[in-house]
Amino acid sequence: MKTRSAVIARKTKETDITLELNLDGSGNSQIETGIGFFNHMLDSFTRHGFFDMKLSVTGDLYVDSHHTIEDTGIVLGQAIKNALGDKQGIKRYGSFFLPMDDALVLCAIDLSGRPFLVYDMDFTVDKVGYMDTEMVKEFFYAISYSAGMNLHIKLVHGTNNHHIMEAVFKAFAKALDEAVSFDDRIKGVLSTKGTID
Repeated sequence: MKTRSAVIARKTKETDITLELNLDGSGNSQIETGIGFFNHMLDSFTRHGFFDMKLSVTGDLYVDSHHTIEDTGIVLGQAIKNALGDKQGIKRYGSFFLPMDDALVLCAIDLSGRPFLVYDMDFTVDKVGYMDTEMVKEFFYAISYSAGMNLHIKLVHGTNNHHIMEAVFKAFAKALDEAVSFDDRIKGVLSTKGTID
C-alpha cells in the first residue's frame, strides 16, 4: 500500500510554513512554531494519531500568535486533504471521547469534502503558556475548511485549561486516525453519491 503523505509550503507576508505529513506514520514529529505550548499540542496530535509530521513555522509573533496558529491550521488541513487523495476505502467517519484528568472532550469528524465546524468549548483563561486560548477555535476552523472536513468539538466537562486544551488536540488526533483508517468492506468510497468531494 502506498504511503499517504503530503508536503505543503505556504509563504505570505505574515508566515512562512513548510509541513510534511504522513498519515501512515508512527507518531514521530519535528515541530517548531515559535509557540512552545502550540508545539506541545501538535506533538500530542501526531503521537496520539500515529501521524508523522515535520513542521517549520516562522510567523509575525511580534504582532501576536494569530497568523502563526491560523496559517498552520490552513496548511495542516491542505496536507490532510492532499494525503488522503481520492479517499478510496477509508472509514470517512471518526469520533472519540478523550478523558484527561478533570477534562472530557468529544471530537467527531466526517471527511465529507464539505467543511463545517461546530465548536462548543469554554476556557477560563486567555492563554495557556504563550498560546492564546481563543486561537484553538481559529486553528480548527482553518483545518476544517482547508481539509473539507465536518468537525465537531465539544467540552463535556473540565476545569483545568491545560488539560482541556490538550484533550482537544488528542481527541482530534484519535478521531482523525479512525476516519482515515481503512475498512476492507468498503469498495470505492463510503458514499451513496459515489464520490466524497
